[in-house]
Amino acid sequence: MIARFVVALLVPLVLGVVGTAHAQDVPGIEICTVEKTMERRTSCLQSNVDFLQKTISKLTSDQQQKLDAANRQIESLKGSVASLQKLVTDLQAAQVKLTEDMKKKADAPPAKDATPVAKDGTK
Repeated sequence: MIARFVVALLVPLVLGVVGTAHAQDVPGIEICTVEKTMERRTSCLQSNVDFLQKTISKLTSDQQQKLDAANRQIESLKGSVASLQKLVTDLQAAQVKLTEDMKKKADAPPAKDATPVAKDGTK
């Protein structure tokens, strides 16, 4: 209950402070052609250059982090693909061996010591 009251009092204060910020305090590109004196125009242009350099540096850093993360993921996926390729090769070799064993078993003559089965199903 008290917390709601405090929040109700603080929100308008915070919004009032934010709402009264001057355009000069907000970083960004300014229109420098409206400045009359050369010193103010030069200062305005320098401010724009500084803002753009900071923005480019931040974007470069962000993109480099994304590239590094993507490269780590690619390396991880390469390892997974290599292990899966080995597994597939092993399974194919086992399948070929099994097929050969079954073919040999089917082609082999019946064993001599096997008891023949009578037509009526008795030995």
